[in-house]
Amino acid sequence: MTTPGSTPTPTPQPQESSAPPNSYSLVLPPGWARIPLRYGTDGAVQRILDRSFDGMPRDEVFTYRRDLESGLRRRIREAREANGLDLYLPVELMHGMSVPASFLVSETRTPESGDDLDPAELALFLAASETGREVVELDGSTAVRTERTAPADPARGIDFPSRRVDYQVPVPQDSRRWLTIAFSAVGAQDADGELSLLLVDLFDAVMTTLRWSTR
Repeated sequence: MTTPGSTPTPTPQPQESSAPPNSYSLVLPPGWARIPLRYGTDGAVQRILDRSFDGMPRDEVFTYRRDLESGLRRRIREAREANGLDLYLPVELMHGMSVPASFLVSETRTPESGDDLDPAELALFLAASETGREVVELDGSTAVRTERTAPADPARGIDFPSRRVDYQVPVPQDSRRWLTIAFSAVGAQDADGELSLLLVDLFDAVMTTLRWSTR
């Protein structure tokens, strides 16, 4: 507001925050759920169980509910051992079939050094260092995408080969922090089959929705 003869006071313009984001978001396909691995894990598990057996008599599905919870708890333990932040997995059938896929978000840090590493340069270096890697852009960040086929490992309870896709994404405004988003689709006898490739396309579409937030 100004008065006659006064000099208008400039309106302060909002400044773009230079603080590193402290959270991220992804848009999930229908039928998928997020399990946070540090806070709120138990609540997320109970919501998945309730959703899976909604409307069914509890006494009739007790064994199935117990087995599903046991499987979820095992996957949560494995994800935590991998320093995971969030585990994403399908909780509903797709065309009457279970979806043999999941992905894990974890945080990594580059080694301390005298000078900060430029994330874009590091991404280019990583992409050039191994076959199957490429540079991609995600919400303004230069990231690295890696795709490969992993063999079966019966000793670890992995009976079939799997299609793996990893994204390594630098956290904006923080040159040493990166998110690693690791996707796996079990392909029964053929990890390069149509279903595995469709699930990879679905995961790539999810990754295009990555957004950073300081809230």
